[in-house]
Amino acid sequence: MSWRKDQGRSERGYHHGNLKEALLQAALGLIAEKGAAGFTFADAARMAGVSPAAPYRHFRDRDELLSSIAQRGFEQFEAALSIAWDDGRPDTVTAFERVGKAYLAFARAEPAFYSAMFESGLPMEISPSLQAAAERAFAVIRAAAERLAALAPPGTPRPPALMMALHIWSMSHGVASLFARGDAARRKLPMSAEELLEAEVLIYLRGLGFPIDRRPASPSASDQKPAEAASDRPSGPWGRPK
Repeated sequence: MSWRKDQGRSERGYHHGNLKEALLQAALGLIAEKGAAGFTFADAARMAGVSPAAPYRHFRDRDELLSSIAQRGFEQFEAALSIAWDDGRPDTVTAFERVGKAYLAFARAEPAFYSAMFESGLPMEISPSLQAAAERAFAVIRAAAERLAALAPPGTPRPPALMMALHIWSMSHGVASLFARGDAARRKLPMSAEELLEAEVLIYLRGLGFPIDRRPASPSASDQKPAEAASDRPSGPWGRPK
């Protein structure tokens, strides 16, 4: 479920016998409206329509509530990235393109979860289950980086696969957080976030000497009209710009 500012409070109401879920949904709504640091435990109780003491039946404090939301976010994030990666089918670069797009799409579609996951200020160690969920999501990016590393020509110097995964994650997260987020904090760009990420990773991989161009060269570029030549340019690792 996506939480955005235009969703009514009636959708977040407390239903008897489902207090924990009502509190989670109430907190998601508050995060969408005020950010991960912009509400109190009492605010979540009020939004859920229960007494200030009621949340303590399920959560030790506000941090545990936020941790549960972040964990759920990472679980959904992992699922989205895994579907996009699809074990590298039909080929590594095509699957890698989809992972990049899925990363940006999640940040855009789930701003409240994304904020709880990355902007709450909670240490991962606060919850073993949260840490495990976050690591499973990163494992998808690492798997893609390991397949990419295997494409390096023999003898080409390259960083270890883990470092490549961290580089790619940092680039993806930076673009998502600045330019693809689904809230009012999104910065404007003269291009799409997908185009920016494509260019960034394209430069990175080309700098490492990776063979990322997959389309065959045209017989003669001079025989093509400019529009045709542009349409036949090789797509980058995150897909051809729209």
